[in-house]
Amino acid sequence: MMKIGVIGAGSWGTTLANVLAKKGHDVTLWVYEADLVKRLQETGVNDLYLDGITLSNKLAYTNDLSEAAQNSQLMLLVSPSQVMRHVLKDLKAYITEDCLLVSAAKGIENGTLLTMSEVLQEVLGEQVAKRSAFLSGPSFAREVAVEQPTAVAVAAEDLEVANRVQDVFSTDYFRVYTNQDVVGVEIGGAMKNVIALAAGVGDGLGYDHNARAALITRGLVEIARLGEAKGAQEATFFGLAGMGDLILTCTGNLSRNRSVGMELGKGRKLDEILNQMHMVAEGVKTTLSAYQLACKLGVAMPITEQMYQVLYEEKDPKQAVADLMTRALTSEDE
Repeated sequence: MMKIGVIGAGSWGTTLANVLAKKGHDVTLWVYEADLVKRLQETGVNDLYLDGITLSNKLAYTNDLSEAAQNSQLMLLVSPSQVMRHVLKDLKAYITEDCLLVSAAKGIENGTLLTMSEVLQEVLGEQVAKRSAFLSGPSFAREVAVEQPTAVAVAAEDLEVANRVQDVFSTDYFRVYTNQDVVGVEIGGAMKNVIALAAGVGDGLGYDHNARAALITRGLVEIARLGEAKGAQEATFFGLAGMGDLILTCTGNLSRNRSVGMELGKGRKLDEILNQMHMVAEGVKTTLSAYQLACKLGVAMPITEQMYQVLYEEKDPKQAVADLMTRALTSEDE
């Protein structure tokens, strides 16, 4: 069994920490909110992000980053993607030469337009990046927390690293598949949130199954285009971190990004929606990065472009749909 530090106590970080603790690992969960640490220690329930789920009594909690990271054989990074760089800088001093790093964050950094693997390499260096892995796939935290069958992918350039992480995380209800296409797994995990926002907009406008099926299918085309432009393998986008996660996030009632899109489709303003949320909808900020990255790479991504205009230029969602439907006709390959 391993000593593991989990950095980030949102719903997904808490759930993964619980999976690992129940499996017998020595797990310390770093919690940003000091008052939440106290409640977790007293009740064993994360009432802010995973209410109603009693966590393993083997889990330890701390508000001290160094305490969570010190002497860890594996560090699981579950902070929001837009603060990952800051967290990595704070963690750098505690990462030992043999420590594995696993990122479960899904996003593209604003400004730099880097994926989390690229941020990690830039902050921590190439040697640390070589023993890093990236976990993604269709996995609502609450369903995993109550041990419903779930399958995800873990990507690492070094297959031995991916195999080690697979062994650490896999249980009889949480199945992990290995993959060596880091770029593809990360782009799939980040971009599905953008398409889920768009799917939610359609739901909020009252559109039904035809519209959603078209949106998911063409959304997958856009994700693959962007991924391949960055060197990803096409096959990855038809797997768990691509199509699997996309379907879940575009259709599931537990999807935060779909929920934000639904409210936009109903006519609410973005600031109002986000101000009433205490959990992060990664797709909102990733849409900005994805749109800018697509422009930089010369990749056609019409759904992403319209979602960018809805979020950042206050375009009317119904007009965005109309513009998508009436754009120049093309073949399915374009």
